[in-house]
Amino acid sequence: MNPDARIAIIGAGLGGLVAGALLQQRGYRVRIFEQAPEFARLGAGINLSPNVMKVLGEIGVSDRLLDIGIRPRSWVSRDLTTGEILFDYRMRDVVETKFGAPYITIHRGDFHAVLTEAVAPGTIEFGKRLRGFEQQAGNVRLDFDGHPSVDVDFVIGADGINSMVRETLLGPELPIYTGYVAHRSIFPMSRLDGMEVDDFCKWWSDDAHGDRHIVVYLLDKAAEEIYFVTGVPQADWDHGLSFVDTDMEEFRGHFAGFHENVIRLVEACPTATTWPIFEREPLTLWSRGQVVLLGDACHPMKPHMAQGAAIAIEDAAILVRCLEHCGDALGAALTLYENSRKARASHVQKHSHANKWLRAPMDPSWVFGYDALTQELGVPAGTP
Repeated sequence: MNPDARIAIIGAGLGGLVAGALLQQRGYRVRIFEQAPEFARLGAGINLSPNVMKVLGEIGVSDRLLDIGIRPRSWVSRDLTTGEILFDYRMRDVVETKFGAPYITIHRGDFHAVLTEAVAPGTIEFGKRLRGFEQQAGNVRLDFDGHPSVDVDFVIGADGINSMVRETLLGPELPIYTGYVAHRSIFPMSRLDGMEVDDFCKWWSDDAHGDRHIVVYLLDKAAEEIYFVTGVPQADWDHGLSFVDTDMEEFRGHFAGFHENVIRLVEACPTATTWPIFEREPLTLWSRGQVVLLGDACHPMKPHMAQGAAIAIEDAAILVRCLEHCGDALGAALTLYENSRKARASHVQKHSHANKWLRAPMDPSWVFGYDALTQELGVPAGTP
């Protein structure tokens, strides 16, 4: 792509920010349009596995993240009733040797704040809600609510599961409700009164209890904050696409009768939010003309492998490499990008949907060992 091309990224989420940072490193002109008026420290945790940490090292933020987050000793899977260890996958000091990068957990807001500093000041333009766009000869006209239109040469849609870029390309289509909700909460470790917890643990029920789970992990080196996210079956969701405050009595009832440590955890939790879990079928296309999709705008998935953000960031790295590789041949670059990424993203979607990741002994190398910085372009590697 011509270095003078005007590039617009819609959405200043994780994938969009990494794409912006990588493009700016290579001298491209980038504007990131974000519909929110400002950023807030959202109450969620996030996993950064070796495959994504390699890309974060490329944009120079991995050391900052290691200073804030924690490297869990292991991914521990336990039986939700008995506490029996089903699988203990050792990570700290092991994945660095095996895959060339660490695995960390961190507050999502802290991670996002570090990424915003990886793009040049003034790159992000707040309060710019995309209303639609029109592809014209040689450019794309972006229309925003309450703001003048903007003409650019290339658009990256990184605007999440409810992507207006995707809707404009492919038409309106609601995401698929999966029949599960996620309860999320962050609270001080002090509320647990000294109860010992694993750095990272996923508690699994059997099918007789509705295939529910709860993932619990620390967010910082000082072990001052703990986070959990659940997966609980719920037949219907009547609140549109947004989250709601959790009915704490109902929430605690979902985990009544399970292991005492889980009961203590949910009893100690002061408040939580409940989120519907949505996904989409694989899209028929990822780009058209001068517009391309990445991340949740393209392939939203259940969070059960903790890979949604990682796959979006891998997308960003491969897309930028394809643009560099193909020069002015934009169509060829976007075809190469889709051919390089579609099989991997679809496989992770499938395995996330199945919700069996690291429940029992398995080799995660096909996920953690993927390197978006060196992976041969056009080869759909990184699948089991």
